[in-house]
Amino acid sequence: MRTLIVGGSGLLGSELARQCSQAGHEAVATYLTRAGESAGVEWLPLDVRRRENIDELMSAFRPEAVINTAFRPEAVINTAFRPEAVINTAFRPEAVINTAFRQTDWTTTATGAANVALAVSMAGGRLVHVSSDAVFSGAAIRYDETCVPDPISPYGAAKGAAETAVSAIAPTAVIARTSLIIGDGASPHEALVRSLATGRARGVLFTDDVRCPVHVADLAAALLELAASEYRGIHHVAGADAVSRYELGLLIARRDGLDADRLPSGRRADTRLPGPVDVRLDCAMTQRRLQTELHGARQFLGDGQR
Repeated sequence: MRTLIVGGSGLLGSELARQCSQAGHEAVATYLTRAGESAGVEWLPLDVRRRENIDELMSAFRPEAVINTAFRPEAVINTAFRPEAVINTAFRPEAVINTAFRQTDWTTTATGAANVALAVSMAGGRLVHVSSDAVFSGAAIRYDETCVPDPISPYGAAKGAAETAVSAIAPTAVIARTSLIIGDGASPHEALVRSLATGRARGVLFTDDVRCPVHVADLAAALLELAASEYRGIHHVAGADAVSRYELGLLIARRDGLDADRLPSGRRADTRLPGPVDVRLDCAMTQRRLQTELHGARQFLGDGQR
């Protein structure tokens, strides 16, 4: 399968590139500022805010499937204080406080998604658009694929706008909502936990901020499976366990041999931070369609097996 990975240099995009290369797929992965390191994949620069650039790439490569992971990530805030050290990761680190959602973020997240959908619609091929549980307010706590977005943060609104654009422009596309993405030490949340546990940053992990973390390898495999399928519309691709950011931190610390007792805890409800608190994606329908098993955090962090 000829696959174009838009936003290939991030955590998810890099794993998609790795799995494509491992499976022998012909793949092109794009980047905005720095190419990824996966071998067997062609790396090309792309700014999704520029429609003409996407059209040129689509015409040159003619992919059978496009997986769009490009977005400006939400400033997910787990700390009550400004950190002493900013963690250097492929994504914007979670330890950054009060990062304003800028107009350029909207343009990348919402307009960029529309540009990719328009290009795929004109050139033909499958589109899998990666979205987020941030499109929900948390009022209902549990959300399945039939639930209508009700975002309460600028980032969630941008992701919701992207979903609307993609579904209107490319009705056969898959829109895959996911949650916190965890890798084997490479994700922003894992970097934050290491920094907190070793005293290199100050802050807290929230005990009431609940999500359904997914392992990046499971997520990438599920997206590639959906790309090769005939399914369309909304799919939820998250882990089987709902855990707080604090519990997730404990699991990561124990896996990495760190002192979990050093991790500070707090309640997001006691802050004025915007965004949903408890959002749990119900993936039952999507899991029935997939051969890929979406493991829970307690499993893939608890015993190291997926």
